[in-house]
Amino acid sequence: MYTMEDLKTNRDAQITVGSIVFFLLAFPIYFGFAAGNADGSLSGSVVADYKVNGELTYIELDSGTEYVADGTPWMDTFNTDAVDDADEMNIVGLRVSLSYGEDETANGLGCIAPGASNSDPDTITGTATHLNFTETGEGQNGGAGGSHEVSAEWYNSSMVGGEVIEGLSMDDIKAQIDSMGAGLGDHLVEISVSAQAGGGAGCNHQDDGEEVSYVVELIVFDYTIVPVVEVQVD
Repeated sequence: MYTMEDLKTNRDAQITVGSIVFFLLAFPIYFGFAAGNADGSLSGSVVADYKVNGELTYIELDSGTEYVADGTPWMDTFNTDAVDDADEMNIVGLRVSLSYGEDETANGLGCIAPGASNSDPDTITGTATHLNFTETGEGQNGGAGGSHEVSAEWYNSSMVGGEVIEGLSMDDIKAQIDSMGAGLGDHLVEISVSAQAGGGAGCNHQDDGEEVSYVVELIVFDYTIVPVVEVQVD
């Protein structure tokens, strides 16, 4: 603790107190500047070290259930006009969640034999498309039921997660995680079924397709870009 006399005569005390006052004044100003940069209100062209903090949310476009015949794909188009304030969202992907059962039937006296009435698994394929971004994924009902998800994304997810991003500006980072409205418009979903019928002698199986339930969602990424500040204390 320095006295007023120390501050008048002791040079070390003057330097120490002056440094404390400088940091107390400079830090709020610096972080206020950084916060302004994070939302683009100030220049974002400065190359430095940054982190991206953000959260993904999912906005439903549509949901329903369709019978999809073997070998005959079902498809539909969903537009972001169905979502309030979609033009204010950073839409970075399309997620399609599928669930399905098994409606294979078995008939015949031979079906009483062990395993004769078991169903063969069918393959259900989902495709999510927006502009030139397409992702396809498949799952099987395992002779009973199943589910899977397919996501098409158009942002650099590797920049998310708390890792320090070096050698880029805020503008550079924003260009890779902000869709700039590119997520608006039509989103195409396609579902197809490849049915497999089991059975054997005296036990006839029939499987013409599957009833598939779907949920179509927009993937929205809300984020902030913050500078990484290293304070070295000697």
